[in-house]
Amino acid sequence: MNFSNITWLDDKGHVKPPIMLYLLLVFIARGWCVFIASLTQASDRAALVSLFYPHKDDFLMALAAGAGALFIYAAVIAERKRKPAWVRHLFPYMKWLLLGLLIVDGALLIQRILHSYYAYSWSMGLDALFLFWSCLYLYKSKHLRLYFNDWQDKQ
Repeated sequence: MNFSNITWLDDKGHVKPPIMLYLLLVFIARGWCVFIASLTQASDRAALVSLFYPHKDDFLMALAAGAGALFIYAAVIAERKRKPAWVRHLFPYMKWLLLGLLIVDGALLIQRILHSYYAYSWSMGLDALFLFWSCLYLYKSKHLRLYFNDWQDKQ
């Protein structure tokens, strides 16, 4: 018998959200992470943002795409507290919403590649690699599938 999945359950018998879901949401909302990190610099706030996003349009689009990840994060946190009840109706669609956010992130990556005139940079290479891994995780993860199925509204 394999009891390795028992660590996925909380004290009430429900499936806990996987750590990789949180990492996936941080990856999608990395524009917001750069924005928050730039607020901590008192001398030059725009320098950190321009390091990761040389074009202002790329940064603004990353913030717009990351808003969906912040919404999903808020839904996961609200769902863990079981309040409000309308959050449970969102969970059958979360996997598709995450896939949509990854597609938007891929389109933004293509836009960044076009803005750099196809010049290779490590940040875009790592973004492409993490995007590929995220899509694989979304497709193959048993823990994520069980988590989303556990919180569906049962009537």
